[in-house]
Amino acid sequence: MEVSWLLILPLLYIIAALALISKRIAKQKPQPKLPPGPKPWPIIGNLNLIGSIPHQSFHFLSRKYGEIMLLKFGKFPVVVASSPEIAKQFLKIHDTVFASRPALAAGKYTSYNYSDMMWAPYGPYWRQTRKIYLSEVFSARRLESFEHIRMEEGRNFISSLRSLSGKRVVLRDHLMRLTLSTISRIAIGNKYFSESENEKSIIKMDELRGMLDEWFLLNGVFNIGDWIPWLSSLDLQGYVKKMMDLHKKLDRFLTSVIDDHLDRRNEEKGFHSKDVADKLLQLAEDPNLEVRLTRDCVKALVQNLLVGGTDTSATTVEWTLHEILRQPHILQKAKEELNRVIGRNRWVEENDCSQLTYIDAIIMESMRLHPLGTLLGPHYAIEDCKVAGYDISKGTTVLINTWSIGRDPISWDKPEEFLPERFIGKEIDMLGSNFALLPFGSGRRRCPGYNLGLKVVRTTLANLLHGFELKLVEGMRIEDICMEEEYGLSTHPKKPLEIIVEPTLSSHLC
Repeated sequence: MEVSWLLILPLLYIIAALALISKRIAKQKPQPKLPPGPKPWPIIGNLNLIGSIPHQSFHFLSRKYGEIMLLKFGKFPVVVASSPEIAKQFLKIHDTVFASRPALAAGKYTSYNYSDMMWAPYGPYWRQTRKIYLSEVFSARRLESFEHIRMEEGRNFISSLRSLSGKRVVLRDHLMRLTLSTISRIAIGNKYFSESENEKSIIKMDELRGMLDEWFLLNGVFNIGDWIPWLSSLDLQGYVKKMMDLHKKLDRFLTSVIDDHLDRRNEEKGFHSKDVADKLLQLAEDPNLEVRLTRDCVKALVQNLLVGGTDTSATTVEWTLHEILRQPHILQKAKEELNRVIGRNRWVEENDCSQLTYIDAIIMESMRLHPLGTLLGPHYAIEDCKVAGYDISKGTTVLINTWSIGRDPISWDKPEEFLPERFIGKEIDMLGSNFALLPFGSGRRRCPGYNLGLKVVRTTLANLLHGFELKLVEGMRIEDICMEEEYGLSTHPKKPLEIIVEPTLSSHLC
């Protein structure tokens, strides 16, 4: 026994010495300077602080912890930016570091394993697809070539509303039909869905619209399995099952579309591209592409166009009407501008919009108070970085709270009020260089389709105000207009507005 203790005691001294040395080294090593934030709970982190409207939860937390705030979702760090200056740090000054996306379930299950523009990680594939979008879909030349489609669908929209004169109309339904018809003709042609049960088609319009609505909802949820991986197999909220079911339905539709396009290419002599799907299939055969476009890649990019081009424009117009119907003097001032610039003998065309400064101010004010991407798409740090004096580690998810930024009292006078006049006579950019107004994001991840969206929003809103008297249904007061939000990847009014539309322009103009 005595001999064994003689052997053990030196070993204990060595262990104690090593522990003391390690402790001293740890003290000497500088600790990272982290942004302020609430203390996380074990396992769940700060997920308990996120309510059903996450951007509002972050907004109230930022009042306590500041414009840059560190949270933990499970064990993962999440930084929330709530001011223009901090947004600029992430989206411009350190844009390259934060240009990627976190690998969330939504991108895996609803976007062909991160193959679309929304969820693709920053790298060669994403750069290539963005270049394709900018040159083949959203370039000035391509947008001009699609103008006849926008005009035709705009006339159909007007005719549809005129036929419902004096009746109760849920305007959201008509706006979504307009934008879906427009973008689908640009993306895939116009033969794949119908509005009537009697018409033959791959899918009914309302069914497709329902799927696109669900895509936006599921791509905005906070899925517990993303942040607590050992719970992911349980799918506690049922989101992953819904994502997989939605993917099956959308993939069935997109497969039929792609097959039909390929058949047409093989049958037609002297074939030339008629829509974006045609162009993507042509590019998929290009041996000079840096990254090959697979069949799933093509479907993902077509889906991107249908989803993004349908929801965002319609919802912007819807929020705008909610606001101006609450303030009749704004509505009257807009009509006066339209009568002065356009007159009473024609409808508004796209090239008129540059002269409609008050209409444009109304749209910008709506985008300030009701940004569709209230948190933009989540950004992701691909390396360690110092931002505003704080250490942001590789693997951190970054959320830009544009809802808070639009209410920043330093940037905006009376930020909670809807005041289009704040934009009159001022050069305020909304395409990413002014970080107090970010409806389309900024930097590398800025929405590439902003120009198409603005064309649709401007002409649709202008013609609604110019050609119709918009009235609340009988018994409804201005204060009854619901301004509550329904959260998703884009944020909608919780209750669709029901109104009466009465034509005010001569019927022979249609």
